[in-house]
Amino acid sequence: MAAPGFWDDPDAAQKMAQKVNDLKVETTNFRKLEQRADDLQTLWEMSMEEKEDSFQKEMEDSLTEAKQELANLELGMLLCEEYDGNNAIINLHAGAGGTESQDWTSMLLIMFTRFAERQGFKVELLDILPGEEAGVKSATLSITGYHAYGYLKSEKGVHRLVRISPFDANARRHTSFAGVDVMPEIDDTIDIKINMDEVKVDTYRASGAGGQHVNKTSSAVRMTHLPTGIIVQCQNERSQMQNRERCLKLLRAKLFDLEKSKQEQLKNDIAGDYQAIEWGSQIRSYVFQPYTMVKDHRTGAETGNVQAVMDGDLSMFVEAYLRSLRKKA
Repeated sequence: MAAPGFWDDPDAAQKMAQKVNDLKVETTNFRKLEQRADDLQTLWEMSMEEKEDSFQKEMEDSLTEAKQELANLELGMLLCEEYDGNNAIINLHAGAGGTESQDWTSMLLIMFTRFAERQGFKVELLDILPGEEAGVKSATLSITGYHAYGYLKSEKGVHRLVRISPFDANARRHTSFAGVDVMPEIDDTIDIKINMDEVKVDTYRASGAGGQHVNKTSSAVRMTHLPTGIIVQCQNERSQMQNRERCLKLLRAKLFDLEKSKQEQLKNDIAGDYQAIEWGSQIRSYVFQPYTMVKDHRTGAETGNVQAVMDGDLSMFVEAYLRSLRKKA
């Protein structure tokens, strides 16, 4: 990074610096584990020499931490596909069912936010369309961090909820669905050509929180890619120019995903990349009543600790999915 001309292109230099920092984190984690193994060996030798049991608790705690660190490193080794290291964009859409599904979509929004924060990722809400009574009809998140897409790509698909409805006066059991789309954020090194003559750009007033400036000016931006029908929008930033830049990033990601997926399906809307948001198409079920269970139908991974999952503990499902991909390879 000290080479002459390195900073002539600030954007490219910043991306390279970020990659270097990411690699430093990986090597640091490996060295920490290596040091912990050496410390365990030393404790073991001391306990054998002195024939003392006082080291046992410290050894057990250190061994538990070492196992978790090793599991994290192993999981990182599964993130080896081309775009796994990229930032991620998550789109959530409520399925059929009105308020029930919209409430479920808002719960998923919180779950993914908490999971991303657990991983140390930066989370930004780019766009949200509130439900008529509760919850949200749709939302878009930007997840920034090394391997964000790799960790979150397992969540793409239909998520099904079974619970006693808090909106039903007769306390009946309801089934709700929400669709989740996950795409890698694509930078300028990937050749995705966008002809702006084929993009319709609309501006409007932001509908969410953001202060007087956001709500009194037409700062929100919506872009429609006319050849494909793809629509993206952003109202998170304070200025129209910033929202326009965000929209272009979203559009690039969706066009890239369309190109990857066009042999499978997709006609007009990239958001249809996942299956219909209805019964029988779910990738994972979340059962709150009459018993508690979260089960991934692709891998068979399941847990009865629903609350932990909704609080963002998705590690079991992410790891099982990544291992299933490795087996197929």
